[in-house]
Amino acid sequence: MSATSNATYLGFDLSTQQLKAIVVDNNLAVLHETSVQFDTDLPGFRTYGGVIHKKDEPNVVVAPVVMWINALDMILDKLRVCGVDFSKVAAISGCAQQHGTVYWSKDSQKYLQQLDPAQFLSIQLIVAFSITRSPVWMDSSTTEECKMLEEAVGGPEKLAEITGSRAYERFSGPQIAKIARTKPEAYNSTKRISLISSFLASLFLGDFAPIDWSDGSGMNLLNIHTKDWDDVLLEACGPDLRKKLGKPVSPGTDIGPISSYFVERFGFDKACRIIAFTGDNSSSLIGMRLKEGDIACSLGTSDTLFLWLNKPKTALEGHTFCNPLDDEAYMALLCFKNGSLTRERIRDSAAQSSWQIFNELLESTPRGNFGNLGLYFDTQEILPFVIGDHRFNKANNEISRYSSKEVEVRALIEGQFVAKRAHAEDFGFVIGPNTRIIATGGASTNKAILQVLADVFNSPVYISEVVNSAVIGAAYQAKYALLRNECNFDEITRCLPEPTLICRPYDDAESIYKAMVVRYRKIIEQIKNKISTK
Repeated sequence: MSATSNATYLGFDLSTQQLKAIVVDNNLAVLHETSVQFDTDLPGFRTYGGVIHKKDEPNVVVAPVVMWINALDMILDKLRVCGVDFSKVAAISGCAQQHGTVYWSKDSQKYLQQLDPAQFLSIQLIVAFSITRSPVWMDSSTTEECKMLEEAVGGPEKLAEITGSRAYERFSGPQIAKIARTKPEAYNSTKRISLISSFLASLFLGDFAPIDWSDGSGMNLLNIHTKDWDDVLLEACGPDLRKKLGKPVSPGTDIGPISSYFVERFGFDKACRIIAFTGDNSSSLIGMRLKEGDIACSLGTSDTLFLWLNKPKTALEGHTFCNPLDDEAYMALLCFKNGSLTRERIRDSAAQSSWQIFNELLESTPRGNFGNLGLYFDTQEILPFVIGDHRFNKANNEISRYSSKEVEVRALIEGQFVAKRAHAEDFGFVIGPNTRIIATGGASTNKAILQVLADVFNSPVYISEVVNSAVIGAAYQAKYALLRNECNFDEITRCLPEPTLICRPYDDAESIYKAMVVRYRKIIEQIKNKISTK
């Protein structure tokens, strides 16, 4: 089936707590969307927040693989009840929570290839896994394996240079190494190891689906420059691992036609194509339609920056992934733990718990805040690795409190965004004349806060109406993959509304904040030195 005018595209997002599905038409307008919540729709698996915490091992967090397959059975039935005509679907793509791993048993490929359309997937595939509960991204029980991986290549910086990140306990490479070490029988009887994204794609393909480079670069195993597995790291993790992982592919690769199971059971066209699934962060970049030079800034419980990079710099904090839209480019993901909850704390203490008063205080102080700069970390921050409140006056002396509430409010907001700009530049991002900031998340509705964001980055701020950027990105990728030889991604998505311009930076913004970014770096060194001498 080609991309005819009545063709539709199906996207999936298998996240921590739910499976979402979306159907878009040929103009990428949403026709149907639905979801299955793991805790409430599949209570028999006894998950909390979509996962199971092991009582005797506090850092171990897993999810039942069959629960995810059950959810797929359910969501396809829900879509059918909604009136979705599966015969019009030209392509399917999807994404999933990053860093989780699925372990297929010796005979699993045969089970996938011989599915009976009269029966549910979950009944037929219950025996297809050598490990029935998959470690997910929340699992942080692999400290030992992280050290081992870093040592294998000569330290954390070398690992970050090769794979885009230093060793992270939540990443799948250390997880695989732990399984190989602690469950050697299960590991040896595993024919294929999938990421959660390629596992879901395998169900639709009726065979093992490859891991795409973008999701694969969240494993500590893929060389982000050669786009292939690193042999030293594979060997450090477990025997025969290259064979178990399969060959990674470019994002958006057409990996084959849909399995006959779905043709016969649901009426899909046998020409419907399966497009390589990716990680949810990569899919969000697609859903937000980030371009070269753009920054996406998600302002939620954690604040997250997505950056489009042409060349990555090696950094020990944050992550560099292969770009899901451009094989020559990269994307960086920087996560700041102290986001909206910290903003709410200062709102409550300085502005009587009112955003209106908070905004009035913020707008009553000048850009640069008379030289006062505050850094507020309620919980241990990642970027930088610091905790506590740190207030500085214009002489760079650390003080215990500010003289007024309005200075405190601006010190918080400027401090948060100056930190983000400093770390984005440390990663190799260059703010240019065409840079746009696309703001999403809770605080993106607050224009006073967004004005500070525009000023600090000296770039206009837009807001995107896209709510579920990961699942919508999967649907966009499904269409783009079919047509990428004929047109580029911008042409495919031109029919969609552009993000809305909210504010532009003031003319004097760059002269104020460029210096503050330099000052921030010095202050962080000062704080770290103070901590290390205690």
